[in-house]
Amino acid sequence: MSDTIAAIDLGSNSFHMIVARLTEDGHLLMLDRLRDMVQLAAGLDSRQRLAEEAQSRALECLARFGQRLRDVARVRIVGTNTLRQARNSAEFLAKAEAVLGHPVEVVSGMEEARLIYLGVSHSIARLEGRRLVVDIGGGSTELIIGERFDPLYLESLGMGCVSMTQRYFPDSRIREADLRAAELAVRLKMEPITLRYRELGWRHAIGASGSIKAIRDVVVAEGWSRDEITLPALQKLRSALLAAGKVNAIAERWNLHPARARVFTGGFVVLYGLCDSLGIEQLQVADGALREGLIYDLVGRIRHEDVRHRTIAALSKRHDLDSGQAELVKATALELLTQARTDWGLENEDFAYALEWAARLHEIGLLISHNQHHKHGAYVVQHADLPGFSNSEQTLLAALIRGQRRKFPNKIFTELPRDMISPARRLCVLLRLAVVLHRSRSRQPLPPLQLRVDGQQLELRFPPGWLEEHPLTRADLEVEAEYLNQADFRLEFGAAA
Repeated sequence: MSDTIAAIDLGSNSFHMIVARLTEDGHLLMLDRLRDMVQLAAGLDSRQRLAEEAQSRALECLARFGQRLRDVARVRIVGTNTLRQARNSAEFLAKAEAVLGHPVEVVSGMEEARLIYLGVSHSIARLEGRRLVVDIGGGSTELIIGERFDPLYLESLGMGCVSMTQRYFPDSRIREADLRAAELAVRLKMEPITLRYRELGWRHAIGASGSIKAIRDVVVAEGWSRDEITLPALQKLRSALLAAGKVNAIAERWNLHPARARVFTGGFVVLYGLCDSLGIEQLQVADGALREGLIYDLVGRIRHEDVRHRTIAALSKRHDLDSGQAELVKATALELLTQARTDWGLENEDFAYALEWAARLHEIGLLISHNQHHKHGAYVVQHADLPGFSNSEQTLLAALIRGQRRKFPNKIFTELPRDMISPARRLCVLLRLAVVLHRSRSRQPLPPLQLRVDGQQLELRFPPGWLEEHPLTRADLEVEAEYLNQADFRLEFGAAA
């Protein structure tokens, strides 16, 4: 079913999957939705490691999801706050990928916020004007101000329904002192951003996520509001929580699922605290969230409207990089990739994208210092907020930029997933060759090049007489051959027969 796509959100509280079909006229038809309150964040121990029980619970859910993916053409799977925090997340991700049969990307809090805004925006497109979008997850809360489909200001705060429940209501009891302590903690988290958000302002405040939907259902059922969440309704709910006193009483009074009831109070204090801080009098509730954002982002990639390309272009323009030099390096690197692609197993289009992006940004470190600029550039790319990129994609991009010159950095590639190490090293060799061949910064095009690869062996051929006319390039290639030899690659170069 080549027109069927899916998105999976491995959240800290719930795992979600959406299956959709991309119609011939360009519309997206939602076919199936699956959800399981895995509460992964509850499985983090005092050492920030995912317990075996939590991993087993999560993998059982993913096995069910995996069955639904068998007839799906394109899939995107992301992990959020808990998988960002867990020290043993790599171990769990390897198991998850084996069960699902697809790679899992861990995204930053800012990328999570961007995807949430994208999903929400598609579900409330009728609302005109600036919006504030709030999403309370299990381990983090995202707040985004935007207009139409464009986020203007994003934040991801380390507080969620699971983490707040564990910290302030660990015995399942609700006391005034604990509520006040939790509410104060929320206000402290909000303090650095409150003024900025109030200054930007918004016309509509929209909430997403299971916690906000559950709170909306409770206040509407009680008759405290009509179809939205208001500050007076939250104040009444606060009194009702204190009167209930225990989680089981909450579950019984409002007919909540036990798993939702356990984290309901934690989600409430986050919402109450941020509404009070930001002066939100009324919050509408949207159906769209992170998983919908993933689906629409995947559609963009399929239609070659990839936000990652826009991110690279914007970064290059913002930092006034030498676009002419970058384009020459990019063109040569991609030409070498074309010739090496089959023999080096680099057919996946994602490899071409990674090489292209690295070439376009390879000189970004010059903004800091010419000396060691490849190291500075790698640091910038690794730690910048790059919309559209997962953590592993940024790590790959940083590794290529770090390895573009001088001693080949074998160690940095070991930080990548195991199946990415060999392809990444080979991409780095191609980028290094392109950088060397354009070291003179001449705008004159290179002659036709012939590259043959066989395992760790490379043979680069030039038209007869060209190297003799360019002795500096020959000297640079001799130095490069020594660097590659130390990384167990063998570079031979000379005139074509």
